[in-house]
Amino acid sequence: MKISLAYLVSASLLFSLAACTNKSSTPNPEPTPQSASTRPPANPLRNAYFGDTHLHTGLSFDAYILRTNTRPNDSYAYAKGQPVNYLGKTEQRKVPLDFLAVTDHAEYLGALPMTADPNSPLSKTAWARVNDNDPKVSAASFTKIITGVLSGKPDAQLNDPAYSKAAWQQIIDAAEKNYEPGKFTTFIGFEWTSAPLAEGKKPQNLHRCVIFRGSKVPPAVYSAFDSPDPEQLWTYLENARKTGDDVIAIPHNGNASNGLMFDTKTLSGKPITRDYAERRIANEPLVEIAQGKGQSDTHPLLSPNDEFARFELFETLVGYPARANFAKGSYVRQAYGVGQELQEKIGANPFKYGIEAATDYHSGISSTEEDNYPGSHGNQDNDPKLVLTQKESISGEPPITIGAQGLTGAWAEENTRESIFAAFKRKETFGTSGNRIQVRFFGSWNYPADLTKQPSWVKAAYDGGVPMGSDLPAVPSGVKGPAFVVWALKDPRMGNLDRIQIIKVWTKNGKSHEKIFDVACSGDRKPDPKTGKVPAVGNTVDLKTGTYTNTIGATELSGVWTDPEFDPQAYTTYYARVLEIPTPRWSTIWAVKYNLPLNDKMGNTIQERAWTSPIWYSPTAK
Repeated sequence: MKISLAYLVSASLLFSLAACTNKSSTPNPEPTPQSASTRPPANPLRNAYFGDTHLHTGLSFDAYILRTNTRPNDSYAYAKGQPVNYLGKTEQRKVPLDFLAVTDHAEYLGALPMTADPNSPLSKTAWARVNDNDPKVSAASFTKIITGVLSGKPDAQLNDPAYSKAAWQQIIDAAEKNYEPGKFTTFIGFEWTSAPLAEGKKPQNLHRCVIFRGSKVPPAVYSAFDSPDPEQLWTYLENARKTGDDVIAIPHNGNASNGLMFDTKTLSGKPITRDYAERRIANEPLVEIAQGKGQSDTHPLLSPNDEFARFELFETLVGYPARANFAKGSYVRQAYGVGQELQEKIGANPFKYGIEAATDYHSGISSTEEDNYPGSHGNQDNDPKLVLTQKESISGEPPITIGAQGLTGAWAEENTRESIFAAFKRKETFGTSGNRIQVRFFGSWNYPADLTKQPSWVKAAYDGGVPMGSDLPAVPSGVKGPAFVVWALKDPRMGNLDRIQIIKVWTKNGKSHEKIFDVACSGDRKPDPKTGKVPAVGNTVDLKTGTYTNTIGATELSGVWTDPEFDPQAYTTYYARVLEIPTPRWSTIWAVKYNLPLNDKMGNTIQERAWTSPIWYSPTAK
């Protein structure tokens, strides 16, 4: 099996066995739980809480091979804003998160760290060579391991349930220890890493992160070695609910699925049925739209009229470039249309997803701040010169393609497991490319045009309509189209806002279309009469210093928009996208900091953004 190893070999020169300990590198003090009487009061109109639902520590086989030395306690400490030792350096988040889920790979969970433990039988096996300082030796071990994972043929020594259960308990214990209701929320979880091989043994990403609401979880994780089929994972989730807490799965990296993530057939090749569609969306209410390995909103091949579609594109999985027609079936926006086409045909929509975002970092630290990015995948991106010049990595693309993104925003009454998980289930969530942009999105048939100017507009929006993640009710007689309220507030530390857009995907008679509407823009810009597009906001980035100024853009934007082209006979998905002004990408900041040449493969500036969960309309709505 061909695996890209050139970067792994060169980066392995940085390896040190001291980083391979299976102990947590940062002692974490016991938190002081808040009693119900001392917690901040619940807000019935809901607050925006930001967190990461997809993060790997050294308990994951690939992170361990990259010499990641963090463990779940470190991840929670970093998320809380505490200093953490990462690859021999002290790293600290500038702004703490509100919640976090550690989601280490279920495959070989916790096994690789045991190869460095002299008391473990694994330290006496050939697998201990993964700790070798010779890059060729450790690289060969990695090739063998990843081949087994992708082929679904586990090694018996590494796949010992004892290692997995011990690591699972470590994840559970860390989540319980660090949960501070009202202040910081932890979720117990893991990643199911299915990547079935197809088309000349190319892996196709079907990964899901599994997130439990509470601490009543199964005694063992479910891995792709148990089954690579999502339907079998759903059975695990359904059984877990019967005896424990609620649980969901979150698909991610459709952009690296080679069209399989949002296919119109099941993994076994059968056409999607209504039962399959209803079961899928019941187990998977959310989809990850952005993470370190690119965004899965859309691609220029699918959305040629979207001037902002070429954003953080990542088109390789474990050394394999995407196939020629990879975009179809790989991106969320197109999936919304395909789901509506299936709804017309079978009466159910399998892709009726809410939106969230996460990091998928293999560092154990959720470092999404562009101006505070320490790398994300162990020593594959620990050396600035290699990161900014290397042409390939373990993933097959240059490490510069990894982005400092993303975060999930959840509108919840309070910072607790119950409240935030309820937001996940009702899809009142949004994803950002890493910044803390707040965005609200409501739909109704009768919002007044000046609603956002009213002092209690949020309450009025809830009372008179539905929030993101919901369905519009049936069309009242005499109404020409739905009205939507959008509101966005900038991240206080980051760039001002450029604009808010509403993206519309509609389906009728088996055909889907998309269109983007600029709803609120900073300044006095107006659409071009010929193109209909609003002029660019401008650019204040100084590439020589890696800085920018907030002399353009707005701190807050809002508006009420009524669909001027509404067709009551068309199934329709509406979601909002918020764009910031251009700011320096982390790679530009690194180039300036370390006096290295700029690498513009991913662009030297970035327009950070947020995507809301949709609001749906169905001609059959009641």
